[in-house]
Amino acid sequence: MPLTRRQFLKWAGATGVGAVVFNGCRVPDHEIAVQSPVEMPEDLVTGRDNYYATAAQLGTASEGLLVRVMEGRAKKIEGNPDHPVNTGKHGIRAEALLQALYHPDRIKRPLLRIAKGGPFRRITWQEGIERLTAILQAREPGQTLIATPPLRGRIADVARGFAEGSGARLLGFDPLGGDQVVREAARRLYGQTAQPDFDIARAAYVLNFGADFLGTWGNPTRYARGYGEFRQGARRSRGKLTHIGARYSVTAAAADRWVYAPPGSEGLIAMAVANAVLDGGDLPDADAARALTGGRGAAALQAFAPSRVAAQTGVSEDVIREIARELAEYKPALIIGGGPAAAQANGLFNMTAVYALNALAGSVNRPGGLIFNPPPRSQEVPAASLREWRQALTDMRSGDVTAVLARDANLVHGLPGALDATGALRSVDTIVSFSAFLDETAEMADLILPCSTPLEEWGTDEPNPGPGYATIGFQQPAVNAYHDTLSFGDALLRAAGELGVAALPWENMREATRALAQELHEQRRGSVVQPTFAEFWKRTLERGGWWDTGATADASRPALPQLPAQAPGVPQSADASRYPYFLAAFEGVGVGAGQYAHLPWAQSAPDPITTAAWGTWVELNPHTADELGVKNNDIVIVESATGRTLRAPVYISPAAPPQVAAIPMGQGHRAFTGYAARRGANPLDIMEPAEEAETGAFAWGATRVRISATNRRNVVPKLEGIEPARQLHGEELIFTHTPGRKSEQDH
Repeated sequence: MPLTRRQFLKWAGATGVGAVVFNGCRVPDHEIAVQSPVEMPEDLVTGRDNYYATAAQLGTASEGLLVRVMEGRAKKIEGNPDHPVNTGKHGIRAEALLQALYHPDRIKRPLLRIAKGGPFRRITWQEGIERLTAILQAREPGQTLIATPPLRGRIADVARGFAEGSGARLLGFDPLGGDQVVREAARRLYGQTAQPDFDIARAAYVLNFGADFLGTWGNPTRYARGYGEFRQGARRSRGKLTHIGARYSVTAAAADRWVYAPPGSEGLIAMAVANAVLDGGDLPDADAARALTGGRGAAALQAFAPSRVAAQTGVSEDVIREIARELAEYKPALIIGGGPAAAQANGLFNMTAVYALNALAGSVNRPGGLIFNPPPRSQEVPAASLREWRQALTDMRSGDVTAVLARDANLVHGLPGALDATGALRSVDTIVSFSAFLDETAEMADLILPCSTPLEEWGTDEPNPGPGYATIGFQQPAVNAYHDTLSFGDALLRAAGELGVAALPWENMREATRALAQELHEQRRGSVVQPTFAEFWKRTLERGGWWDTGATADASRPALPQLPAQAPGVPQSADASRYPYFLAAFEGVGVGAGQYAHLPWAQSAPDPITTAAWGTWVELNPHTADELGVKNNDIVIVESATGRTLRAPVYISPAAPPQVAAIPMGQGHRAFTGYAARRGANPLDIMEPAEEAETGAFAWGATRVRISATNRRNVVPKLEGIEPARQLHGEELIFTHTPGRKSEQDH
């Protein structure tokens, strides 16, 4: 087939090991014509460009990338078309990796604080590693805590080996918990240790509870790619999407039907749908129905009869039964749940009910349904629960933890304000930061050993969820280290060598990555099979990884557990009469929950619903705004039962339910570069530190708030300018208040 000019340039610049080479027959004449001196692009005049394949873990997501490098400088990032997870697409946060690499506020070399609370002085890496090993050697086992983001692949192996060899405790940190509840539901229902994949592309019907999978939840790049096929793929009919949730998110906007559900009621609705499916008798998987109900059918779920659940949630019985009919009619049907639906005190009940619907629909481990993934080769470091972090902070205050090593784990900004992570860290003797930027936790450090960025590091990434088969992305440096920094893995391996940690035999992360590649080469299977290891290594780096479509999960599944006959009792987070609004916090499409707020590309990415950026706002329904006496851009005070408050301007949206105050996360930093500091407010500050009842995960969707007006204003920066959000003519939105309150209707 003909090559495009871009592919030709990739081929022409592929001069070194690891550079990408695409094969083809010939280059069309019209593609070469623009290479004349007159028409040649100016950034190609003085040299040749290479494309290097690599992989990046971006929160819970994983993407294979191509990095365009010109004269040693990374210029552009694109998706790797060969990588099975994102198949050539990439997201905003991947694009912003260039700004992380060349950021003017990067910490450029190791720093040591001269005195407690004083300034830093420059030190060498040798001195930094010596001080790090001295800190570890001076402490008893368990007195050192290592805090990192959730880790996968080779860096997870290194971090676990280092923690075990040095006697340190290792905890993964994700402000929103990293979907612990979803994974626990999959484990209890289907015995899966790896999170299942969602085969959206081949589904005929998708029923989604809370997860904004087209916006920020999970791996939006992969899910959006599948959604495109779901809607308008070749040789198939258009799929249908129903979204159930409390906020008008990107996924809700794309749905054929959006059903408002009060936060925490998603499990009740899912059980009512199950009851209606069983009652209808048209069961795609009768064996699953018998197992889930103990052979009693709809009678086992009588407490969740649609009429009863309708009275409890405000979702009409007709809507529940219509969804049940669609599950039986459209095949295959896929049911997804997560986000705020899982982040409740009853989150595990909600997710168990949601994902059990896949068994009733006959969609488990089948095309267009819930696809199991094989266990990863590496032992990942998952996000720890809020219960575990609460205990860790207690141990800091009591002196049981005297040293904290933090790598991109901003506890001060990312934990609920009521837990006072700042006070706990002040109780610790020594804090070592491996952050590349001076965030709120790093600025408290006594020793800073700055990490490299993902474009400068060696490693691997095993996506979780993967595409349904064994997949290992290989990460290689696209450029040389821009400053005097080391990767986190290299710093740990150097310290491990000083400490004599036998479990880590590698000198650096390149050796650790090559050792894994050697194991894969010896298997003689998968996407890369070569006669010699040198050829295997080169080809694997060119392709950006190794995957084996034949290495799938065990098709058998354990016996399904019986669904509960009653919903669990859940204590109310706050008095609804004093705090009448649900706080529907949501991740910023670019900045996430604050992890990417230092990157201007991430900051300037407009919210797809409001078009707002670079700040914080409170989305309110027009009727709610009238009741409060506020207008667009009026600043309001939002207060939770913790007594903490935040201030932000109002954005009035006819798509906001009357009983919901939706606020984006990601802002409210005190530090973390000039692009993030002193901008907006942090909803995590006012959230109640509530836990999911069984797993201890952070129930960040369970906070209620009250709102009061002020006499101040601040314009929300948004692409739509001063134009207010309006209802389209002929459209109708209907919201039902929680039981006991009057229904509201917008036209």
